Amino acid sequence: MDEIRKKFANRAEFLTIYIKEAHPEDEWQMTSNEDQGVCYTQPLTLEDRVFIARDFVERFDYAIPLVVDPMENPAEDAFAAWPERLYVIGVDGRIAYKGEKGPFGFDPDELEAWLETNLHARTGIESTTLIR
Repeated sequence: MDEIRKKFANRAEFLTIYIKEAHPEDEWQMTSNEDQGVCYTQPLTLEDRVFIARDFVERFDYAIPLVVDPMENPAEDAFAAWPERLYVIGVDGRIAYKGEKGPFGFDPDELEAWLETNLHARTGIESTTLIR
């Protein structure tokens, strides 16, 4: 994702919203999470979510701005973003691109192809915000 961010940095803003753990230790876990050492329990408080988000950013030198969804999950509810999903929001505030749900539908290559085809194309999108 960071390579895509760098490629389109002069034409799009990128943002990650941390909603909730998709594969927490205390629920359904993926082997890839265990292999990468990104196993957390499901956060029960906003402070827990902020801690996990900070840990992720620091451990993986994550360069895309990251914000934390409150415990009421308004971003997750508004965008049906759980467990993870890529979006492009046009300058008009409307969803211009909606990727499939992750983890198996999470496809940065598809997003990159969409951006190459549609950014500044006939869609009228001058710049975008990516929400992950």
